[in-house]
Amino acid sequence: MIKLLIFIILISFAIPFKAFAGKKACQPYLSKLHNIQAQQRTGYNNSKGRSLAEREKKARDKWWQCEQGRLPKKRKKAQEIKKKHTSLLKKNNTLHNQNNPIVKSLTNNVVIKAKFRGQQQQDWLDYYQKPQQCKNVKTTKMFAYCIEDKNRQQLLFEQSQ
Repeated sequence: MIKLLIFIILISFAIPFKAFAGKKACQPYLSKLHNIQAQQRTGYNNSKGRSLAEREKKARDKWWQCEQGRLPKKRKKAQEIKKKHTSLLKKNNTLHNQNNPIVKSLTNNVVIKAKFRGQQQQDWLDYYQKPQQCKNVKTTKMFAYCIEDKNRQQLLFEQSQ
């Protein structure tokens, strides 16, 4: 009889604690729902209103699933999977095997071609002075100017060689 009484007391304390832990885990979903509802209270046009209503419905469903403990498990992100494959390849020492299809999908071959080679390339890099306005180009007109300036400097460099 005492064992039954102790069991009932323990169960009565465990149930509210479990419910509280569930509420804490679902707080981000509830915050997202409240954020969307706050956006709905501000002014918006018709298409934005439909979009917000749809987002609110999804957020409410997600929050309710969390409250009921029926949220599907999260899937691994592509980046985590890529890291896993890379670490496995390094571990198996097959990273340098270019015939391996996993390695082919993970590596990108970047080829940089320059007009000059060796010491001449280094001389060109020392010679070329990029104009200040070409350091953060925002328009196609400025981009065209920068390309023309580089070509002009390149021609002068070639003539001085």
